[in-house]
Amino acid sequence: MATNLAIDDRLIEEARRVGGHRTKKAILTEALEEYIRRRKQSRILKLFGTIEFESDYSYKKQRRRS
Repeated sequence: MATNLAIDDRLIEEARRVGGHRTKKAILTEALEEYIRRRKQSRILKLFGTIEFESDYSYKKQRRRS
Protein backbone atom coordinates (compact mmCIF):
# COMPACT_ATOMS: atom_id res chain seq x y z
CA MET A 1 0.00 0.00 0.00
CA ALA A 2 1.51 3.29 -1.04
CA THR A 3 1.27 6.01 1.59
CA ASN A 4 2.55 9.55 1.70
CA LEU A 5 3.78 10.70 5.10
CA ALA A 6 5.30 13.97 6.21
CA ILE A 7 7.98 12.81 8.67
CA ASP A 8 10.71 15.00 10.12
CA ASP A 9 13.86 14.34 8.07
CA ARG A 10 16.05 14.73 11.17
CA LEU A 11 14.16 11.92 12.90
CA ILE A 12 14.47 9.67 9.86
CA GLU A 13 18.20 10.35 9.59
CA GLU A 14 18.81 9.72 13.28
CA ALA A 15 16.78 6.51 13.16
CA ARG A 16 18.80 5.42 10.12
CA ARG A 17 22.09 6.00 11.92
CA VAL A 18 21.01 4.46 15.23
CA GLY A 19 19.31 1.45 13.66
CA GLY A 20 21.78 0.94 10.84
CA HIS A 21 19.02 0.87 8.24
CA ARG A 22 19.52 1.68 4.62
CA THR A 23 15.99 2.63 3.63
CA LYS A 24 13.12 4.66 5.02
CA LYS A 25 10.87 1.64 4.57
CA ALA A 26 13.14 -0.46 6.82
CA ILE A 27 13.16 2.28 9.46
CA LEU A 28 9.38 2.65 9.50
CA THR A 29 8.77 -1.09 9.43
CA GLU A 30 10.98 -1.66 12.46
CA ALA A 31 9.50 1.34 14.26
CA LEU A 32 5.97 0.05 13.75
CA GLU A 33 6.93 -3.47 14.84
CA GLU A 34 8.52 -2.09 18.01
CA TYR A 35 5.49 0.12 18.66
CA ILE A 36 3.16 -2.88 18.40
CA ARG A 37 5.40 -5.04 20.64
CA ARG A 38 5.51 -2.37 23.33
CA ARG A 39 1.74 -1.83 23.26
CA LYS A 40 1.14 -5.58 23.64
CA GLN A 41 3.64 -5.73 26.50
CA SER A 42 1.93 -2.87 28.31
CA ARG A 43 -1.39 -4.75 28.11
CA ILE A 44 0.25 -7.81 29.65
CA LEU A 45 1.81 -5.72 32.43
CA LYS A 46 -1.62 -4.41 33.37
CA LEU A 47 -2.66 -7.99 34.17
CA PHE A 48 0.00 -8.44 36.86
CA GLY A 49 -1.66 -8.67 40.24
CA THR A 50 -5.12 -9.15 38.76
CA ILE A 51 -4.97 -12.88 38.07
CA GLU A 52 -5.43 -15.24 40.99
CA PHE A 53 -3.27 -18.33 41.17
CA GLU A 54 -2.79 -21.23 43.53
CA SER A 55 0.64 -21.18 45.14
CA ASP A 56 0.57 -24.95 45.65
CA TYR A 57 -0.35 -25.74 42.02
CA SER A 58 1.83 -28.42 40.46
CA TYR A 59 1.78 -28.86 36.72
CA LYS A 60 3.58 -32.20 37.19
CA LYS A 61 0.65 -33.58 39.21
CA GLN A 62 -1.71 -32.36 36.51
CA ARG A 63 0.20 -34.38 33.90
CA ARG A 64 -0.06 -37.61 35.92
CA ARG A 65 -3.87 -37.44 36.06
CA SER A 66 -4.16 -38.06 32.32
